[in-house]
Amino acid sequence: MRRQVAGNLAWMLAERGLQVAGGIGIVAMLARGLGPEGFAHFQYAQAVVYIAASVALICGGEVIIPRLVANTDPVSQHRLLIHVFGLRLGAGVLAYLLICAFLLFTGQGLDVWAPTLILGIAVMLREPFGVVTAWMQSRTWTRPNAVFNLTSLAVKAACVGLLFWAGNQDVPAYAAAFSVEAVIAAILLTLYYLARAPHSDVKLDPTLSLELLRSGALFWVSFMMMMGSRRVDQLLLKPLVPLTEFAAYAASMQILDNFVVLATILSAGIAPMYVYAKPSLAQARRNIMKIAGGMLAVGLAGGLAIAACAHWIVELLYGPAFAEAASLLQLAALASTLVFADVALTLLPIYMCRPHLVAIKWALVCAVTIAIDVITIPIFGARGAILGYAVANLLAVLFGAFIWLRQGPAALTRQEASA
Repeated sequence: MRRQVAGNLAWMLAERGLQVAGGIGIVAMLARGLGPEGFAHFQYAQAVVYIAASVALICGGEVIIPRLVANTDPVSQHRLLIHVFGLRLGAGVLAYLLICAFLLFTGQGLDVWAPTLILGIAVMLREPFGVVTAWMQSRTWTRPNAVFNLTSLAVKAACVGLLFWAGNQDVPAYAAAFSVEAVIAAILLTLYYLARAPHSDVKLDPTLSLELLRSGALFWVSFMMMMGSRRVDQLLLKPLVPLTEFAAYAASMQILDNFVVLATILSAGIAPMYVYAKPSLAQARRNIMKIAGGMLAVGLAGGLAIAACAHWIVELLYGPAFAEAASLLQLAALASTLVFADVALTLLPIYMCRPHLVAIKWALVCAVTIAIDVITIPIFGARGAILGYAVANLLAVLFGAFIWLRQGPAALTRQEASA
């Protein structure tokens, strides 16, 4: 079992390592090709799409992976995946309509409308076709998904590289290059799954759809709040600071986005075997704390390394036009280390099937982030947004630690006695 988990995790880490390298190169070309103002418009468009994409996270992996692990019958799994796909596709279309409504309500100009609508195409593709990824994760077999992701990333990198080489400064053109990645990944995932799916007709069952909707509703809400808390700073920051400062902040956070996703990759690779498959809460709880400690160490090592090399990283990637991003990156990198512990601690309420705890946590985090940003951004600008980011991460970890402590030996004894 350990060899299988290690092999699966190695593939996931290798994929993420290549994605980080490719993503950094792509962002560097994007920033240098568009300049601070064009880059600012592109990043604002990405922030809007990122928040809207949370709407498509209905019935996420936290709901379907445990079900797939518990029931390995291919026909039953196929039936489940078809229903989840339908829910996610409908949510993706709704998310795209919400993007349009936001742009209209806030009176954005064409320089934001065009890239946002193009980038928004991915919202209708990633999560619906991502059911195949969840299916692979439940089988602890992610190598094909890694190959597909790297293939689509390579095409995106090639498109961005061609635009950069040609001296193109058109923001929508770069947005189209980004959307190509989601299209190719969706096609490859579909072809792979259909070649292995059972050849059985699936009748849509409204009862099953409602059950999946109800069981995933709180996770859905929590993810919307989580993703909102991670990008609302950019929506609040852009109208209040010069575009160059906003571009510097977005550039630093773009680097950290590639870094903190490693926490999700580690969690997804470890959780099925070492948490979800454990028969008792006590075993899962012990493993979660070990995972949290290890992931925090990884996050701390990476955050310190990024902070130490911040000036060199910014100069190498973005050039002198983004020099202001170096000091921002140092501060944000140190705050990002807490994300690793938070992702691990979140496994406990997921294991206990208590999504309301996750929803409560992210409701608090989102509210605190907005409150701090509203107060500090007008005073400190981008540094105020980083303060909000740091406090939000700390609050998330403290909440997770509180839940872990509440499920200690005494609590477990009381639960067994009441049962």
